Amino acid sequence: MLKKYAVFSGRAQRAEYWYFVLFNCLAIIGLVIIDSITGSFDDDAGIGLLSGLYYLGVLLPSLAVTVRRLHDTGRSGWWMLIALLPFLGGLILLFFTVQDSQPGGNQYGLNPKGVS
Repeated sequence: MLKKYAVFSGRAQRAEYWYFVLFNCLAIIGLVIIDSITGSFDDDAGIGLLSGLYYLGVLLPSLAVTVRRLHDTGRSGWWMLIALLPFLGGLILLFFTVQDSQPGGNQYGLNPKGVS
């Protein structure tokens, strides 16, 4: 999962991106449960010690895999900033990440599916 920890170049297929998202969601749910059991979860902040450390640890790989996913659809990684727009930006980014790969090669590399 973290083989490409901070690799922002290249392309990431939908499966690579969504398995990364799935694993992180499951890990965070588990860590929040552990934080709650151990008493290290802060209700006011909405985060615990272990889940907070995990968030920090996967921040860079999350950005990297999202940029590579945008590259796979033929978009610059700068499109990730659209998520800063309230509500609509997140939906647009979601739409970009669920799209199929751009066929063949593009300016970011060859199609990771290996299909021309």
